[in-house]
Amino acid sequence: MPILKLTQHNEKKEIEFELNYLRYLTTSQRFQMMFSKTREMLRLLRKHEHRKTYKVIKRA
Repeated sequence: MPILKLTQHNEKKEIEFELNYLRYLTTSQRFQMMFSKTREMLRLLRKHEHRKTYKVIKRA
């Protein structure tokens, strides 16, 4: 996986780099990456004890 090295923050170059990287992945690879990131975020949320939000009940 390529690494982008910039001396100063440049959001436009970062986005361009990311899009170029994603363009060379297959659809299957993109979905696999998306699913792995989702699992990673869920694991981190559980680790730090973030649970589902409470439902707001509208009373009439």
